[in-house]
Amino acid sequence: MNEIKILEAVMPFLLEGLWMTFKISLITILCGSVLGFVVGILRMVGGWAISTTLGLYIHALRGTPFLVHLYIIYFVLPTTGISWLQLEAFPAAVIALSLYTSTYVAEIVRAAIEAVPRGQSEAARSTGMTYLQSMWYIVLPQALKLMIPPMGGIYVIIIKGTSIVSVIGIAELVRAGEHATQRHPKELMLIYGMTALLYFAYCYPVLRLARWAETKFGSVRLPS
Repeated sequence: MNEIKILEAVMPFLLEGLWMTFKISLITILCGSVLGFVVGILRMVGGWAISTTLGLYIHALRGTPFLVHLYIIYFVLPTTGISWLQLEAFPAAVIALSLYTSTYVAEIVRAAIEAVPRGQSEAARSTGMTYLQSMWYIVLPQALKLMIPPMGGIYVIIIKGTSIVSVIGIAELVRAGEHATQRHPKELMLIYGMTALLYFAYCYPVLRLARWAETKFGSVRLPS
């Protein structure tokens, strides 16, 4: 009975934290996916200079911890004195996570495009299509299907990665759990167990949706 009373007391805080996690992750996934898709496409069609520059952007962000990116955007950039770089915690977290997400999405896009046999675009070009037309009408529709399976895994990683933004004071799910343990220090197992269960309740449908999308749209036979 004591556990039930404690859960009744802490669940409003945990659900509020879950809602914040949902908002941050949803905005991040949308913005990061759009940016990553653009970066991935530009790496393939933008020429050597653009491809090299974007490659450096991707490797710089993927080769450094996300926490460093968050600190730079939230703590370092405001010291420049530029007004539009004075960010609150929420937009700073969204921007940092979106940039981080975009690097992984960009690599998925690039790999999927490269997986489509070159003969597909060559055949399209032989019919009179331009390079961009063959990319848009022939290569990308096939590549999109190849992107679906890895995208689901990346999105779940990003959802769990939102826990890091608690270090700049955002009351997401983990932060809410920490606050709850301060109120009930003897119930660490119960509170953190419920926190993990809420993460699972959020992530599992995403994985199932990704699996459904892979089965529905992601099975593609690429002719050699």
